[in-house]
Amino acid sequence: MTTTSAPNQATPRRSRRAIAITLAVLAVLVAGFFAFSNLYADWLWFTQLGYQNVLTTQWIARVVMFAIGFVGMAVPVWLAIQLAYRLRPVYARLSSQLDRYQEVIEPLRRLSMWGIPIFFGFFAGFAASAQWEVTWLWLNGVATDTTDPQFGMDTGFYLFGMPFYSALLGFVSATLLICLLVTAVVAYLYGSVRAGQRELRISKAARIQLAVIAGLYLLVQAASIWLDRYKTLVEQGDMITGPGYTGVNAVIPGQTILAIAAVLVAILFFVTAFVGRWRYPIIATALLIVSAIVVQVAYPWIVTTVQVRPNQLSLESEYFQRNIDATKAAYGIEGLEKTEFTAETDAESGQLRQDAETTASIRIMDPAIITPTVKQLEQYRSYYQFQTPLDVDRYELEDGTQDAVVSVRELNLTELGTSATWQNTTVVYTHGYGLVAAKGNERTADGNPVFLERGIPATGALTDMEFEPRVYFGEYSPTYSIVGAPSDGAPVELDYPRGTDGATNTKYTFTGDGGPSIGNIFNKLVYALKFQSEQIIFSDYVNDHSQILYDRHPLVRVKKAAPYLELDNDPYPSVVDGRIVWIVDGYTTAATYPYSTTVSLDAATTDANTTQPRFAIDNINYIRNSVKATVDAYSGKVTLYAWDPTDPVLKAWQKVYPSSLKPISAMSGELMSHVRYPTDLFKVQRAMLGKYHVTDAASFYSSDNRWATPNDPQDKNRLQPPYYLTMKMPGQESPTFSMFTTFIPQATGAGARNVLMGYLAVDSDAGSEDGKKKADYGTLRMLVIDAETTVPGPGQVQNTFDANPSVSSFSNLLNQNQSRVLNGNLLTLPVGGGLLYVQPVFVQSSGGTQLPVLQKILVSFGSRVAFEDTLDQALDELFGGDSGVNLPDDESTSTPEPTPGETESPTDPTAEYQQALETARQALLDRQTALEAGDWTKYGEADKRLTDAVQELLELEEQQTG
Repeated sequence: MTTTSAPNQATPRRSRRAIAITLAVLAVLVAGFFAFSNLYADWLWFTQLGYQNVLTTQWIARVVMFAIGFVGMAVPVWLAIQLAYRLRPVYARLSSQLDRYQEVIEPLRRLSMWGIPIFFGFFAGFAASAQWEVTWLWLNGVATDTTDPQFGMDTGFYLFGMPFYSALLGFVSATLLICLLVTAVVAYLYGSVRAGQRELRISKAARIQLAVIAGLYLLVQAASIWLDRYKTLVEQGDMITGPGYTGVNAVIPGQTILAIAAVLVAILFFVTAFVGRWRYPIIATALLIVSAIVVQVAYPWIVTTVQVRPNQLSLESEYFQRNIDATKAAYGIEGLEKTEFTAETDAESGQLRQDAETTASIRIMDPAIITPTVKQLEQYRSYYQFQTPLDVDRYELEDGTQDAVVSVRELNLTELGTSATWQNTTVVYTHGYGLVAAKGNERTADGNPVFLERGIPATGALTDMEFEPRVYFGEYSPTYSIVGAPSDGAPVELDYPRGTDGATNTKYTFTGDGGPSIGNIFNKLVYALKFQSEQIIFSDYVNDHSQILYDRHPLVRVKKAAPYLELDNDPYPSVVDGRIVWIVDGYTTAATYPYSTTVSLDAATTDANTTQPRFAIDNINYIRNSVKATVDAYSGKVTLYAWDPTDPVLKAWQKVYPSSLKPISAMSGELMSHVRYPTDLFKVQRAMLGKYHVTDAASFYSSDNRWATPNDPQDKNRLQPPYYLTMKMPGQESPTFSMFTTFIPQATGAGARNVLMGYLAVDSDAGSEDGKKKADYGTLRMLVIDAETTVPGPGQVQNTFDANPSVSSFSNLLNQNQSRVLNGNLLTLPVGGGLLYVQPVFVQSSGGTQLPVLQKILVSFGSRVAFEDTLDQALDELFGGDSGVNLPDDESTSTPEPTPGETESPTDPTAEYQQALETARQALLDRQTALEAGDWTKYGEADKRLTDAVQELLELEEQQTG
């Protein structure tokens, strides 16, 4: 007889447990590797860029703050639980309900006594790590040598100290509240606190612990209330930021009383811990709450109602003046030069003769309109694109300084269609090529831009400077590209679509140092995970010399290198020292400058050109253009310059990130010549000057002279953008590259008036001397229009233009014949003793190839309007037949020819196209003449010739672009 043993049940259980543990370990390892790969990729990126100290500073600071937050929360909570448990009454009689609670809790007691502190510790650690910048600024804060008018404290306390103390007190308050809560719960569960028969019994140990924690909490609240006194200087009131008469004489004294009262109540809790009398601290706490309502709500209301409102100006003038002075200092507008301006409104012959140099620089090429024109003439292939709108810069040429509209030719990989393979988008199409620049104040005979630089390969005035034309880092660069190869390897990158010896294109191999190396298998694996692309591992095009270029937008690179900066929304390219570089303006900001009014960055900078600003922080009350940055378009190198080394916020950040900034003395003269006053800062300053252009409290209080930026005449829902021009303001000796804007009365509805009240300019020329700013750079100049003189505002002038019979007939006729009229930027210019309006008028096809060409110029001075083919003709017509100036747009201008052997752009107008265009233009004039004479027979003949000519133009365009 044989027996069979029963199967061992433990074996499968052990196997399942081993498998589960193995899977869990593998999951942890995989998750850990993913986390490590992200950190390692960041390390490679920052190390290659030369800013690894920025990354390590952040890592160390976050780890230290997490540890402090974790320990600062977990240890007190753990201690409170341990004390409440260990000092419990051993023989306390518990209710049956508490007995059941203990039966449930007891198996988890040990886990809970450690788990609860750890749980809260993790939350506190993460919260503290998010505040590392506040802490590091406090540790590295500097004095400003400027004191607030209320407490006499250095403003550095408000910029660096107050945010830290506020965060610290909030953290300690939360910790004490949680300790109080867990102490009460543990004491109740284990009989230290018993409620029953209308009686609350608390053991001596629990009483001491609860009273001490409550006393500490009240001490922290006393400190918080004391700090609130200083916070009143950055709080928004009814009319100003900061305390007015009520705040200074009621709110702040009330907070002082409450802080002292809170300390006294805390002392009563400490006394109770030893004498056991709860009645006094409880009554005192209730009285403290009532006192808070009285001194913080009731008393300020009485003071406001009885004293302030009947006598507001006399009582609050001092505080209005504090707000005016602090706001001007915080936004850098205290040095505003104001000039009362009585504008001439009568146009006379020769009136512009004294402004001939200024008038010659008027920009007629609108950078927001001519992008399609530049695209048609200079795109060459569909996979290239240009910025919209174009940027504005200036260059020193043989015949003087020339304002220009510029853009780099960048990639547009979405146009590759089915050819958008991984190989093409990653290793072949890696960079754009060249920079296109056109004169802002000139046009060709057919209304196109006059190019200073154009073509592939590039040719023109800038090419003579010999610069690197390749653009690996730009606003539209691919997400990532892999470049680099052995010196003896065949190039695979497409350089440009031109070749020699019958080739259709030219190949190139990147030779710079632009990204982390991915020559080894580990780095390949890291970046394959980062970009979710296994091709990085298996592609033969990835070799030992390969680099991966990513995070290529200029703003992204500067933001990572200098995370403390807010960046201007308009980086612009310039040719500097033989390279194309992106110039980026960086701002240091704060929201705690005493008595300064808060502004929304998004609201202040949104206009017709910038519809979606990008700012990490919105509401601020202090701003400085403290840093100028450059990003090399070829190598991606980021260079930061301390533009305003006196800025206290920048000084503090320089101590946090030492050695990341170069002094202004390191800037070359050529770079200085392309630096300009930043657009977004000017927008913020004009937003503040609409209200703070006044200098005295009485004018500020009356609000009878508040201004606003007018809406853009072409986009009535958004503000008119400021514009760069080389102009001479009244009082200046010579024209200067500056930025301009206008003001109209602040009013809405039926009472709104679109008339000019002010005209603001800022000197944007930093000079061309190595490491030295021009003395007048950043000077704000304002013309205050005399109230007795009515000068129409931009909206009123645009309405006058649109209602002009010649203009409306021109627009209507073209709009009816497959064409579209586009009004350019409406410029306001201080010339001829008054204010001249200039608006270029473009015409483009409403279907098919859209090529805006400059056809007409609208000008206005006073009540007069002229509408002619060129600016020179329009000004002569406006000023009695002779304006006194001869302008370049009335001369036959040419544009740089392509380099020898290069075929013309397929979109360049041919002689046949030019003839058809001239026929259409003549037919349009004949039709207009017939319409005005009422000769409908001739009108019909001219209309037929116009239709035929337009049809011929469309066919020729299709042939040229086909």
